[in-house]
Amino acid sequence: MHEEQLFIVLLVIAAVVLLARAVAGRLGVPDAIPLVVLGLAAGFVPGMPEIEVSSELVLMGFLPPLIYNAAFFTAPREARADAVPIVTLAFGLTAVTTFAVAGTVHLIMPGLGWPAAIAFGAAVAPTDAVAATGVLQRVGAPRRLVTILEGESLINDGVALTIFGLAVEALTTEYTFAHGGGRLAQVVLGGVAYGLLVGVVMRRARRLVDDPSSQIILSLATPYLAYVPAEHLGVSGVLATVVAGFHIGTRGEGLLQPASRVAGQSFWRVWIFLLESALFVLLGLAIRGVLKDPGDHTWTGLLLTGLVVSAVVVLIRLAWELGNGPLADLLPGGRRVQEGLGWRARIVVGLGGMRGAISLAIALSLPTAVGDERGPLIFLTALVVLVTLVGQASFLPVLLHFSGLSGADKRAEESMRARKAGLKAAMARLDAMSDAEEVDDRTADAYRQLLELRLDRVRYFLNEERGEASEDDEPPGGAHVRAELAKAQRAKLDALYRKGKIGADTLREIGRELDFADVVTGRGTPRGYQRE
Repeated sequence: MHEEQLFIVLLVIAAVVLLARAVAGRLGVPDAIPLVVLGLAAGFVPGMPEIEVSSELVLMGFLPPLIYNAAFFTAPREARADAVPIVTLAFGLTAVTTFAVAGTVHLIMPGLGWPAAIAFGAAVAPTDAVAATGVLQRVGAPRRLVTILEGESLINDGVALTIFGLAVEALTTEYTFAHGGGRLAQVVLGGVAYGLLVGVVMRRARRLVDDPSSQIILSLATPYLAYVPAEHLGVSGVLATVVAGFHIGTRGEGLLQPASRVAGQSFWRVWIFLLESALFVLLGLAIRGVLKDPGDHTWTGLLLTGLVVSAVVVLIRLAWELGNGPLADLLPGGRRVQEGLGWRARIVVGLGGMRGAISLAIALSLPTAVGDERGPLIFLTALVVLVTLVGQASFLPVLLHFSGLSGADKRAEESMRARKAGLKAAMARLDAMSDAEEVDDRTADAYRQLLELRLDRVRYFLNEERGEASEDDEPPGGAHVRAELAKAQRAKLDALYRKGKIGADTLREIGRELDFADVVTGRGTPRGYQRE
């Protein structure tokens, strides 16, 4: 790509980002919906250059940070509680969807070999929970459904990409059943082991760094250090990235200072959004060439094929979700865990399986060894993403309303009760410090008044509206006191989460507020518990 073409593409990506944010805010929909529509439309803007997206660029540039970010923010306690439905969806449904889609396109497109068909099936098999969970949270759906979709989305990325990698290998390598089984074991076990090694090393390395900018650089390097060497070693870079992100995200207590967490959160939100926006724009540029020259296919034929594949993806998921109960009951604790999942909830989960950025990234990474069918397969992936993302996201609020699963969101009440417990823990710590004469009476009284004021606000707004912690002028000489009080609040929040009293969202929300308050004051603080 020439410099002029790159400049034009970057301008279009920036325009798509701004427009998508504006449209999403105006319509009250998840960002992914206007992104996919505007991204596809961007490919047909007059003057847009003809470019061919390199599969290596997508694999090495886009996939690692997208996967790492999802793994980092996994809620371990919630995911563990719903491990049975998550595992059956992530492993069983992903495999069934992959091979059902492969069989469908192989039947419709006889010239497409089985390895390419399976690679395409793996591209449209994994779900993207961002849009679905955005809709579910906005209408007050049970938190459990959101957890299942998020947990499934993380694991099925690794499953689908592992199958995809083996299918791509089969394009140029003759596979036997024994060879395929051995290679699968090597890819999975090697990827998990290497990812754990990277997670341990990077977690220890980041403990030695205090500067927020350096922390961001290390966090950005981690997914690439996990993915790229793993692929060169012949193991799964995807699984290595997932394991590294999960390990650092769930075992990094005390890893970062508040300033580093605040900066890291802002950076990763922007970075992931830009990557997803760029993927949608690159997809639009890629399918424009297919529409101009569909090769041995017709536009009508490709459109019908895309609709058939979309129907297969949606119907298989619904059938699986409604009929996999007996299979899930065979897993340890399966019958007990599934007791709260009625048929209404299963339909919501079934229709929450939208496709998004990961599917686009996998499709765009199809190698040239696929031949002339690479462009049509990318086009079919775009149709599946468009149908599932726009269609299902629009239907979910209506489904939730008529199913009786939507209602008042209890997260606000949970958040306020967690604040109340944290403030009481801070007051107890302040009293202990005062009794031990670790703080003078003037400073202790000033902080006690501040805590009482905030506690009164929480009590007043509880069950009515969310209260916001406010930062008043800090009493003189109170940096150490403030640090100890924040530490006490974080410890209490951590204890509430471990006991199941609050969810991961509440833990992160209040933790971010404590971090932000610390950064605003510009004073020192001890290392708190880590949620980047």
